[in-house]
Amino acid sequence: MLGSTHGTLTTHFRARVVACGEEPHAAVHSMTAAAAEGDLDVSGRPLHATVPDLDRFFRPESIAVIGASDTEGRPRTGITRQLVAWAERVGARLHPVHPTRESVFGRPCSPSVADLPEQVDLAVLLVGDPLPVIEELGQAKVKFAVAFASGFAETGEEGAAAQARLAAAVERSGLRLLGPNTNLNAFEAFRDDLDGPAIALITQSGHQGRPVYTLQELGVRLSHWAPTGNEADLETADFISYFSQRPEVGAIACYVEGLKDGRSFLLAADRAARAGVPVVAVKVGRTETGARTAASHTGKLTGADQVVDAAMRQFGVIRVDGLDELQDTAALLARARKPQADGVVVYSISGGTGAHFSDLATGAGLKLPTLSEEKQRELHEWIPGYLNVANPVDNGGHPVGDWRGRKIIDAILADPDVGVLICPITGPFPPMSDRLAQDLVDAAETTDKLVCVVWGSPVGTEDAYRTTLLGSSRVATFRTFGNCITAVKAYLDHHRFAASYRSPFDEAPRTPSPSFRKAQALMRPGHQLSEHAAKQLLRAYGIRVPREQLVTSAAAAVRAAGLVGFPVVMKASGARLAHKTELGLVKVGLTSASQVRDAYRELTDIARYEDIELDGVLVCQMIERGVEMMVGVTHDALFGPTVTVGLGGVLVEVLHDAAVRVPPFGEDQARAMLGELRGRALLEGVRGGPPVDVDALVEVVLRVQRMALELGDDLAELDVNPLMVLGRGQGAVALDALAVCR
Repeated sequence: MLGSTHGTLTTHFRARVVACGEEPHAAVHSMTAAAAEGDLDVSGRPLHATVPDLDRFFRPESIAVIGASDTEGRPRTGITRQLVAWAERVGARLHPVHPTRESVFGRPCSPSVADLPEQVDLAVLLVGDPLPVIEELGQAKVKFAVAFASGFAETGEEGAAAQARLAAAVERSGLRLLGPNTNLNAFEAFRDDLDGPAIALITQSGHQGRPVYTLQELGVRLSHWAPTGNEADLETADFISYFSQRPEVGAIACYVEGLKDGRSFLLAADRAARAGVPVVAVKVGRTETGARTAASHTGKLTGADQVVDAAMRQFGVIRVDGLDELQDTAALLARARKPQADGVVVYSISGGTGAHFSDLATGAGLKLPTLSEEKQRELHEWIPGYLNVANPVDNGGHPVGDWRGRKIIDAILADPDVGVLICPITGPFPPMSDRLAQDLVDAAETTDKLVCVVWGSPVGTEDAYRTTLLGSSRVATFRTFGNCITAVKAYLDHHRFAASYRSPFDEAPRTPSPSFRKAQALMRPGHQLSEHAAKQLLRAYGIRVPREQLVTSAAAAVRAAGLVGFPVVMKASGARLAHKTELGLVKVGLTSASQVRDAYRELTDIARYEDIELDGVLVCQMIERGVEMMVGVTHDALFGPTVTVGLGGVLVEVLHDAAVRVPPFGEDQARAMLGELRGRALLEGVRGGPPVDVDALVEVVLRVQRMALELGDDLAELDVNPLMVLGRGQGAVALDALAVCR
């Protein structure tokens, strides 16, 4: 594949992205750049994200407003006015363009793009149909354009065709387009009096970014807002790649309705992970209703949600469910320093509050270590001896009203096992809560450890909250238990992930293996392989299968059984045969020549009766002891080949206990897949049974992944089920396999 000509390679990639529903021009542009650098994987896909230079989009030196207006009462006038104000803030020269006006808001107006007095960085299109303007902008060497117009892919097939024409025109022009169906959020006024790392915001629906934008009123800095709209050209992935390289960005917050291209998104997430910049995302489409609504709004594929979820976890994208979680989690990740330890201590003035919060935190997976006996004795110097201080720490209330309160906080933070102190204050009680809030703020200024406060008052006008807590850049303040726990877990998980992250793209195969050449000869385009042929495919990639022979007569079956060794299993083998057991086409535990002879006749009789064409009957080694698993490959519309592992046999259909990953991934992710299974205890041995060969199972998953990467779109589906995983050190054997070629 890598030996293909550049033109063939690009054509192959165009076909892939068009099949996934993507407008091809941006993907092909990225592909061409990658091919020039030789930076492609074994299937011809880019291994690194292309990062658009968006500096001149967010900080242009010159702007053209096409269709500018100053006639009061018209929507274009309000937009023009906002753009004039934004241009002044960023120090850009603004040029109105209108065919019948001499001036707009006192500024000279050009009749067309060709008449602009200078080459501009950014053109804002206030026209109903942006398509006719794109060619003019390209001729004028405009770098970026924004199209607000709606009526494109979000409206259905006719609109999608119009968007495809727009995207093609943009590709020919050489400029980069934001939109269509976008809005003015990129030109909002951001506070410039706030310090510290900022949040960069990406939204497909502008209104959904408002909660994050208003964090500025709570003292959280916001640096950019990219409202991507229908993403005919510039997409969420482009902005993730760009923001992850900006020194002022501490976290990226995203509201995503649909991904334009799964591969581009993963490459962007990989770039952010390499840079250590956390990405927090609300991704619509967890339910069928959500997915349907998202498609009608932006005209995007939402993808199988399980695959989206797994892909995000793979690359460290933190997925949250609500906009409130998005704002709180992004704010914490942007501002908090690297954790010193992963232990969490809950400290409260009420035993009930501490117990309640601790239950929720432990259930969410946070680690609440029991404080040492020595530390507990120290805390009891200031806290009555009858109160629990093991964790959660209950101070009983009174110590927070005097000098003892700060002593307690400092003592907890001094514990080397403690990385996070959380203090839930369920309601304001000024004699205690005001002093407690101030002590927490003061202590936070003297430590690198994270101090969190949950201010539970529904009013939120209290001075302790508005001034003391929100006035601190070191204390993370929340309004609900749930949001605090979600954010703290994301914070600890992110830093744990970042500390060990190795890009799977760096280790992805770039040239085909010898196995690939063997496998190519076995593929039958457009057909399902027989079990025998599918097992040959597995064998080509070094995956162990039972001793077996394919026979076409009863006498040959008896001879094969003698060679394979009794007891044997006999199975009908045919290219269109998927569910053999249900049809009675599998016979197990055969121990004599007569049983083998009878089984052969019965299997072939059933096949004739059911009008099933066979290529023969398999006489197989019988393997009984082990744990049945399944490993498979399917194709996702957004991400391409995906690898699944789960409990095998009928359990995969009954329990749906499976984990999925998007190639490429390494051994660590393969093991993580097993850790996600509800039935993982079976691998460790249950009811006195021995543990199985997990290393061999992991090796099979990685070899199947190699198949998925090298065979690419040619392998539509692979199902290895059951894969019998034997005792530790004994390996794993694929007892059955189904493969479908495209």
